[in-house]
Amino acid sequence: MLIKLWELFLGFGRSTLLGYGGGPSIIPLYEHEVVEKFHWLSKDEFGQALAFSNALPGPIATKLAAYVGYRVAGWIGAAVALGAVVLPTALLMIVLVFVMSKLQNNPVIKGMIRGIQPVIFVMMAMLAYEYAKYVFEPSTGTINYVPFLIAVGFFILIQYMGISVIWGILAALVAGALFLR
Repeated sequence: MLIKLWELFLGFGRSTLLGYGGGPSIIPLYEHEVVEKFHWLSKDEFGQALAFSNALPGPIATKLAAYVGYRVAGWIGAAVALGAVVLPTALLMIVLVFVMSKLQNNPVIKGMIRGIQPVIFVMMAMLAYEYAKYVFEPSTGTINYVPFLIAVGFFILIQYMGISVIWGILAALVAGALFLR
């Protein structure tokens, strides 16, 4: 049991510390640890956990870590995985605020920040691509256009009509309940 808890802390802590750019950019790193390295969940299970985590309010990293931790080692596993996500980054954030306040006008620091932005973009694009394969892949063997129509409808409602994301999520839940049983 202690080995599993250590692995949870190591897997989520390592991914969190290497996942520059926030929650969504960290998901591919979590997926690598959870699915490929430690085999805690299958790729499909991870995709379902990701979908479920995205449907709930709050940061994706903490919800996903708590879910996987719970699946691996119960409530203690959830607490350890959550601690691995929160504690290292909280401590680093305190150090970073101090350092950045001293170096905020340094051109090297500004260049480093601009240099990492394309990497974050690619990591998020990779996440979108991997998740799109899971979402739009036919599960029944026949092509189902409903998930694609939900995605297009959500995008139009949010991006062009200015509807709140909350209403878009609720509409997607209703559409899924009606058409994706």
